[in-house]
Amino acid sequence: MTKTRRAFSGAPWEKSVGYCRALRKGPHVWVTGTVALDEAGKPYGVGDPEAQARRCLEIIEKALAEIDVKMSDIVRTRMFVTDIAHFEVFGRAHGAVFRAHPPCATMIEVSRFVSPEFMIEIEADAFVGE
Repeated sequence: MTKTRRAFSGAPWEKSVGYCRALRKGPHVWVTGTVALDEAGKPYGVGDPEAQARRCLEIIEKALAEIDVKMSDIVRTRMFVTDIAHFEVFGRAHGAVFRAHPPCATMIEVSRFVSPEFMIEIEADAFVGE
């Protein structure tokens, strides 16, 4: 039987909604949509799309490390953004992390998030193979 491992970031919604930040089952890994929160659970980098994208990726990296997964294991990212006009800035932050091991990636504009301060939410899937 394949063991399931979970990582939590402490985001205020994880407990009330009932989800984890990252889940690993065998070689498959899923990271839930991640917004830019500071250590106190407040919006991070308000008004700064690049800072928010970088922070999302930092939170993802920390969660993956808890379940022994590296950023280079990520095979797909999905970036949900509230203003696609910032695509180059969001892309620059994404590229800084993934340039040497680019995953498949999608960027989609959405109307809003749970808090108006959030400009981006990032999901990721990883595969830890042979």
